[in-house]
Amino acid sequence: MTATQQSRAKWLALALLAMTQFVVVLDAAIVNVALPSIGRALHFSQDDLSWVVNAYTLTFGGFLLLGGRLADLLGRRRMFIGGLVLFSLSSLLGGLAQSDIWLIAARAAQGLGAALVSPAALSLVTVLFSEGAERNKALGVWGAVAGSGGAAGVLLGGMLTQWAGWEWVLFVNVPIGIAAAAVAPRLLPESRDDLGHRDFDVTGAVAVTGGLSLLVYTLVDAEKVGWLSTQTLGLGALSLAILAAFVVWEQRIAHPIMPLSIFRLQTLRGANVIGLLIGMSLFSMFFFLSLYLQQVLGYSALKTGISYLPLALGIIVSAGVASNLVTRSGYKPVLIAGLLLITVALVWFSRVSADGSYVGDMLFPSLVVAVGLGFAFVPVTIAAVAGTRHDEAGLASGLINTSQQVGGALGLAILASIANTRTADVLASGGHTAAFALTEGFKLAFMVGAGFAILAVVLAAVMISSRDSREHAVAAQTVEAAPEPAAA
Repeated sequence: MTATQQSRAKWLALALLAMTQFVVVLDAAIVNVALPSIGRALHFSQDDLSWVVNAYTLTFGGFLLLGGRLADLLGRRRMFIGGLVLFSLSSLLGGLAQSDIWLIAARAAQGLGAALVSPAALSLVTVLFSEGAERNKALGVWGAVAGSGGAAGVLLGGMLTQWAGWEWVLFVNVPIGIAAAAVAPRLLPESRDDLGHRDFDVTGAVAVTGGLSLLVYTLVDAEKVGWLSTQTLGLGALSLAILAAFVVWEQRIAHPIMPLSIFRLQTLRGANVIGLLIGMSLFSMFFFLSLYLQQVLGYSALKTGISYLPLALGIIVSAGVASNLVTRSGYKPVLIAGLLLITVALVWFSRVSADGSYVGDMLFPSLVVAVGLGFAFVPVTIAAVAGTRHDEAGLASGLINTSQQVGGALGLAILASIANTRTADVLASGGHTAAFALTEGFKLAFMVGAGFAILAVVLAAVMISSRDSREHAVAAQTVEAAPEPAAA
């Protein structure tokens, strides 16, 4: 195979991996607009309806670390295909659901499939593309499709719900997933670690999965039962105790499922803390903006979805720009710039009004946050896998995905509680409309989200190694300037 053919094969593989990640991210958001229709069709109670989203989030966040390590140990392509098959079949079962329990179980199975697919896909990107300019470009594509998945999910969810019915927000995954699984053996190389032993850390796998799943469950249910309730405090303490026991166990055994030596990398540690805060500040933004458009401005599901189009397109463009800037100046300055733009946009969103408009209140801050998200998501992903060995690719990928997912669950739980409390206080004071009270809650939530973003700026300046960032840029430019190898 010539060098040109090898390059083409790698970029075709990236197209497959990025498209799959797009669907995985999209599926966390696509059902949001369809929730009212699902509730009416399957007779959900109002309290239980949130579990259509939470069941997916719970298993996705809980199994990501296990999925990443299984990819390293059992084969990245194998886990990618297996996860796709599970994701597709559970999507089919979800679309065919005849009861609330049926649908929630199918969504949980979807989340498990996604937890196998996502870290395997990202680790394959890091294995296929050499660290430096080539990987930066690849992760720019990855960041564009993954970052725009949330906005595109709301758009596509609105269109499908309006024109075809809520079932199609799930059915749409089936042909995409099966087609991707079918072509994967032709486009993707198998990649696994030769560890020289057959031991598998079952205890560690059970502990990390159980601890993370319980933590995510505690976070997503805290807003409903109360932050200081016996359930939240008890389950939170139990989940942290299980995760602490997992860390102790991993230090004592010869062949751990998660070698703690990976945390020797300062930039990896910092990137995961920043990823947690990005999730806390941004994931809930889509939730509150959707509520503002529908409950305050009175938009339909379809019109709400279309309103996200500039945001989705802005993320795609900015992620491509961000990958080139990382090659030129390193990931640290680009990441800090992105986080500052996110902060500005969230403060801008906090000025929404009950008698506002899409152009006056949402369009321009949406464009700012689109650039910020692209500038933040791409470099934090590059930083999270920079300097890792091939045998750590799946683990590093699972870690950054877990950080963002747990951050999203924690941020939504905190900000929803803040928004709901503020709304209730405004209504209790009397003399205000429901729209005004809702808007006051959204405004406070956006300001607290901006606080998470500015904290991420400070921690990025402290925790991300400037030397690693500069060395990454120098190495990337050196590789980029090197002459193309002669064709074989």
